[in-house]
Amino acid sequence: MRLTTQLQDGLEEAARRPDRGDISTTTVIIWVAAVTGAVLIAGTIAVVIAKYNGKLAGL
Repeated sequence: MRLTTQLQDGLEEAARRPDRGDISTTTVIIWVAAVTGAVLIAGTIAVVIAKYNGKLAGL
């Protein structure tokens, strides 16, 4: 009885607010851009370290 009441309340809430819990397109774009930027920065650092690895060994 209690479970069916909670389920019915949840369905009514979802019908009243259909966009509840959805991730917006803007949020996805921002996350993709942030991850891409982080990967590019890490890749650039790795390339620079690999290029100058011999010269940095004496420091």
